[in-house]
Amino acid sequence: MTPIRKLTLVSVFSLLAATAEAAPTLRGDITVLNSVVTVADMFDDAGALAETAIFSAPAPGTTGTVDLASIRAAASRVGIESFESNGLEAIKVTRGGTTVDEQLLEDLVLADLSGRGLLGPGVETNIQFSRFIDPVLVSTNGVPARLDSLRYTAGNRDFSARFILADNERIIDVSGTIDMTVEMPHLAANLPAGTILLPEHIVMRPVPVGQADAYGYMPMDQILGMSLNRQSREGMLLRASDISPPLAVAKNDLVTIIYRRGPMTLTVKGQAVTSASRGSSLQVLNLMSKRVINATAVAPGTVEVTGAPVSLAGL
Repeated sequence: MTPIRKLTLVSVFSLLAATAEAAPTLRGDITVLNSVVTVADMFDDAGALAETAIFSAPAPGTTGTVDLASIRAAASRVGIESFESNGLEAIKVTRGGTTVDEQLLEDLVLADLSGRGLLGPGVETNIQFSRFIDPVLVSTNGVPARLDSLRYTAGNRDFSARFILADNERIIDVSGTIDMTVEMPHLAANLPAGTILLPEHIVMRPVPVGQADAYGYMPMDQILGMSLNRQSREGMLLRASDISPPLAVAKNDLVTIIYRRGPMTLTVKGQAVTSASRGSSLQVLNLMSKRVINATAVAPGTVEVTGAPVSLAGL
């Protein structure tokens, strides 16, 4: 064997020996998420012992200090006879933590109600627990808390719930009330019948969802421009039956009657026998022929003859 080949083999064997004999190195202050501290948490180059537990972790959200002597004793128990301390005399071990408080529990209840389809558009929900719930620090490893069960019936206020905290370490049973409201239109002033509703006539106020369902929820775009059917008082909750499209033609109004046939358009004067909103039918007296005909209100003061074609004389 040539000297160069011998030198190469010696170098390879030396490198392999150095790698095999490389001692773990203490990492210094660490943060863990689980309930135990592993060899890999404490040391670089942990090797086959990486997942082996070496210490119990402190409580979630807290920090503990471990001195070098305790580390050496614990390492020896799991089979690590020596390690590089990097000049450290002690290290701090912090366990990550997440706070479980009333807001988080409320959010879990709201998510469940939403999943049941009980929270429609515009619904505001107020949850009140029957007792104060002290904030709890739990592990950040996974979901901090989950809703195990919720007993609640739509239309009622009372509920009860069970929450299971992270790592199944603790159960919280609570009860309380759930109030659901939705904003509904109310009149801002006393208004006479026939008033065309404008934004300044309406004020939105919260109403229990059950009451809103009974009255019939109406969005603002379906209210503005409508006409009040009767004299109404300030603060009145508007229902669908309280409003209707404004009249284009009122009874006894003088109107223009339009009749179209092909390219020809005939107009005559008339008088409304009945009232109608735009697009609705009404009866009109032709002041020339003195005949009452059916027509459709197409604009204020204007109607158009509808139905089967009639002779001009029939108008």
